[in-house]
Amino acid sequence: MNLREQILKEHSRENCDAIVSWVGNNQKRFDELFSLFTNDEYRVLQRSSWPLSYCVEAHPTFIKKHFAILFNKIKRPNIPDAVKRNTLRLLQFVTIPEKYHGEVMNICFELSQSMQEKPAAKMFCLVILEKLSKLYPEIKPELFLIIETQMPYESIAFKNRGKKILAKK
Repeated sequence: MNLREQILKEHSRENCDAIVSWVGNNQKRFDELFSLFTNDEYRVLQRSSWPLSYCVEAHPTFIKKHFAILFNKIKRPNIPDAVKRNTLRLLQFVTIPEKYHGEVMNICFELSQSMQEKPAAKMFCLVILEKLSKLYPEIKPELFLIIETQMPYESIAFKNRGKKILAKK
């Protein structure tokens, strides 16, 4: 399979599934997909992020050696919404290296409060923050406060996730 051509072929769930299936449990194929994800060509970057997140969900260790690059990607200003959303999505499935915990928390706290941020990205931030709050219980009050203050203005996904987190108070 010419992976780049397949990515550009179409933006559909079927194509995403075909790419994920092609990668399978093969680290080398995942590395090829990740290489395209680091490409600055907008369409390639955007469309590769979706199957990338599903590959990491199935095989969380695949991203381990790429974490520094992934983290630098999420920190960039003006990254496409799809890239941000899918990067945050995959972070919920991995063990985030300790050296990134503080910065990941800062990013997630910032995005979860942003009125400009897309609903799915905010919801994934809540999941990541909840996960990190098990290691850093001191962030729970801030997480609870954000959920409580943002809930009336947020999407159904945010409200559902927020209610689940608050129920564990």
